[in-house]
Amino acid sequence: MVICKKVLQSVNALVVFAFLTAVLFSAGGAAYAADRDIFRVGIVQLIDNGAFADMREGFIGRMRELGYTEDKMTFDYRNAQGDMSNLNSICQNMADADMDFIVTIATPPTQAMVNLEPKAPVFFVAVSNPIGAGVITAMEKPDKNATGASNAIPVDEMFKLAARVTPNAKVFGLIYNSGEVNSVTTIKAAKAYMDKTEGYSYKEAVVTASSEVQQAAQSLAESADAIFIPNDSMVQSALTQVVDAANGAKIPTYGSSAVMVNTGAFATISIDDHVIGARVADMAERYLKGTAVKDIPAVVISDFVTLFNKPTADAIGVEIPADLLGNSVLVK
Repeated sequence: MVICKKVLQSVNALVVFAFLTAVLFSAGGAAYAADRDIFRVGIVQLIDNGAFADMREGFIGRMRELGYTEDKMTFDYRNAQGDMSNLNSICQNMADADMDFIVTIATPPTQAMVNLEPKAPVFFVAVSNPIGAGVITAMEKPDKNATGASNAIPVDEMFKLAARVTPNAKVFGLIYNSGEVNSVTTIKAAKAYMDKTEGYSYKEAVVTASSEVQQAAQSLAESADAIFIPNDSMVQSALTQVVDAANGAKIPTYGSSAVMVNTGAFATISIDDHVIGARVADMAERYLKGTAVKDIPAVVISDFVTLFNKPTADAIGVEIPADLLGNSVLVK
């Protein structure tokens, strides 16, 4: 009788444990992290550039502000240095590791990580077209154990700015990597705008490696009135080569991020890269506090700012209208 009673108690304990475990995991929060004192967070990038560094710093800085200090949260940062094979290996290792959640910056790392279906949820930063990239199927109710922030590119406004500041620029050179969904989405929007706007035309240069960017930029600089660069990891890694070619031909380079202008591009209308990183940190905290990933809608960040690069403007002989300077950031 005593033995039966003990067995019954053991069975009851197991049932209660299983029930509580099920409740924790069904809540979708950081249940499996509850048994340790320090959260472990993975951060993955395909390549490093100023924009991605700002996004990463914005995320980490905001997590620290929220109280996740060094003794409460550690970050395992991995950079594939532009190598897709290396990226896939990094993502596999990260998926196999005991992470509480994983942060992916830009589209290629997000696609690679989500496709592996890791146990830890994925929070993405700066995926321009999350649905088109296949990392979620709905912004309001994200699935695939992933959510995050999209960096909208205001293409129409960018070309309206170009019409105002460099009205003689009618033929735009478009340089991008067709293997990046985010780039293709932005380029399609740019071509659609020019197709419907009288007087505009475009020339394309598709690159498959960063070593091809310089030649592509030189070719476009010889045949176009301006160059437009989407949010493309590969082209951004060789941005100075594009700017050098454009400046040499006395034509403007319009970019898709603040860092591009800080690096030498003539102008942009874009989001603040620190801000998008910080917004994703706020989303991650909701998860850590118990909200299911599917109940944290993916968002589009659209707090735009206009930037001009003064040395580049001087180099290409463009005078920035005074009325625009009052509401813009001037990089000197």
